[in-house]
Amino acid sequence: MDAERGLAHVRARRGRTRPAAVRAPAVLGALALLLAGCASMPDSGEIRQVQASQGVDSQVRVFGVPPADNASAADIVDGFLEAMTSDDPQLETARKYLTQEAAKNWKPGSAVTVLSSGLDRFPVQGTKEPEDTRWKVTGKKLATVDERSAYQPETGGVRYEEELQLVREKDQWRIATPPSSLVLSESDFQRIYKPVNKYYFAGGTLVADPVYVRQRSDPDSRMDPTTQTVQSLLAGPSKWLAPVVTSSFPTGTELRAGTKSLSYDGQNTLRVPLNDKAKNVAQPQCQKMATQLLYTIRDLTASRLDRVELLRPDGKTSLCWVTRTAAAALANPAQSPEHQYYVDKDFRLVRMSLNVKAEDQQQDKPELAPGPLATATGFKVGSAAVTYDEKRAAVVSDDGHGLYVVTLTTAGPMPQPLPLPAGRTGKLTAPSWDTRGDLWIADLDPQNQALWRVPGGTGTPQKVDVAGLDGGRITALKASPDGVRIALLVEKDGGRKNLYTGRIERPDGKADTSPVSVRELRPAAPQMADVMAMSWGPRGRLLVVGRESGGVVQARYMLSDGSTAAASLPGASGLAGVATTEDEEKPVVAFSVEDGIVWLPPGAQWRTVAAGGRGPVYPG
Repeated sequence: MDAERGLAHVRARRGRTRPAAVRAPAVLGALALLLAGCASMPDSGEIRQVQASQGVDSQVRVFGVPPADNASAADIVDGFLEAMTSDDPQLETARKYLTQEAAKNWKPGSAVTVLSSGLDRFPVQGTKEPEDTRWKVTGKKLATVDERSAYQPETGGVRYEEELQLVREKDQWRIATPPSSLVLSESDFQRIYKPVNKYYFAGGTLVADPVYVRQRSDPDSRMDPTTQTVQSLLAGPSKWLAPVVTSSFPTGTELRAGTKSLSYDGQNTLRVPLNDKAKNVAQPQCQKMATQLLYTIRDLTASRLDRVELLRPDGKTSLCWVTRTAAAALANPAQSPEHQYYVDKDFRLVRMSLNVKAEDQQQDKPELAPGPLATATGFKVGSAAVTYDEKRAAVVSDDGHGLYVVTLTTAGPMPQPLPLPAGRTGKLTAPSWDTRGDLWIADLDPQNQALWRVPGGTGTPQKVDVAGLDGGRITALKASPDGVRIALLVEKDGGRKNLYTGRIERPDGKADTSPVSVRELRPAAPQMADVMAMSWGPRGRLLVVGRESGGVVQARYMLSDGSTAAASLPGASGLAGVATTEDEEKPVVAFSVEDGIVWLPPGAQWRTVAAGGRGPVYPG
């Protein structure tokens, strides 16, 4: 007796009791106990029902239960929907609910429809058992995962609806028209899939492209998670990110035929055999290819990855290799900040050294930001942003109307404000710098709402076309460290603030002064009923301060595709502003209405560092 038969009495339930996928623990000890007991399986006792929507441990494996003889049309529909959640190779059990023709042609691939709860199913009105040949399957669509494994959240309560046609085949009900993609509840999706980042180049900088792969071997390809991720990287960037990034891999590059698993050797080296499309690449290009792979794979396991080596199709001859140190140089990440900045109680821009002493966890005392701001008499800072090299600052005056760019390296008088359009009466948001040295800011004027970019921080401000605002008003913004995305806090629906990410598109081959645009806004925190503040964090994530529906204000790391919360900050209630950086060794900094500026160093607790301070920022 095997594990499937041993647990064949377990049933799951979505609205009613029905044949279900069997959940078997993937823990060696539990499996051993199960197998040991098969010889004397009890033939009586309670049949326990499992709520499919209650969430299942990711270490639980799921096996399908094939259709029973003379199963009703309702049981065939239910059994098929449940079998789609299984780990069966090639989804074999799910195919048993289909006609022979449909089973042969059904190719759900990596596409997934994710529902916020379970499915409802019912016979199409006008049909009666046993002649109910058409069944409608409905639910509330939460998101879709496309063939590139990219997650796209849905907003506005989009309804999922699919009609399944049943026919009699060999005197048994079978489904002739299965869905074109897998259909999973949110809990099943989270059990089966996990988020990973692929990396592509934008100019000389690596950009994280979040996707989802199977937690275990893919039923279709039989690839393990690492190999699935590499395959997804080679297939190219997600459709959303593709217009602004490039891959170093030549078109058509794939893993060597038959590759199902990739593993590290004793020297923490991952060797990846490729097909012959990459056999003639030059060494500089090959090292960039290996760099994309190293950054893509490094977060998949707790094991340290020190080197990636690319191999020719024979699986033995080396194309090139790259170490962690060499890859870091090629990836060109934003430099680690030396200071953290905020506005003190006297409306001055101050900074604190990030040389936190490990033995006493104490910071240096804050100092005035150097340059004209330190000596300006009567000038009040409302908000600020500092360039990544910490040589310049952009500040908005306390009245919200004037925008100044000042040096932080030499003394001198305050410069004149930048020439924003005449006649505007609204206030300005806090500014943000990108890695190219361009300055971004939004105008809150109700009559002239706009997003502006100042090329190089010194040029004439240019109005940025933002597609998809739909009457919303930008109240806060933050350009990403990679320079190709921007996070926008948009107010709409009577004051509710939602977070979106947009793609920054620059004309190919044009000068930095050419107009740019922001395209394809997508929800970045759809789980939040209201968002108060945000900041870009490590590995392309967003740190978001917001409130879920009916919940309290909290700070959570969110994946930039809006799919899920990666982690919550402990004891983070009462925050109204937040700042973080790509360097995970640096503290999270926040503004608390009660405590002022507070820090959360790695592995420590929150502590107040500046009572009365506000507007915390890192360079960027």
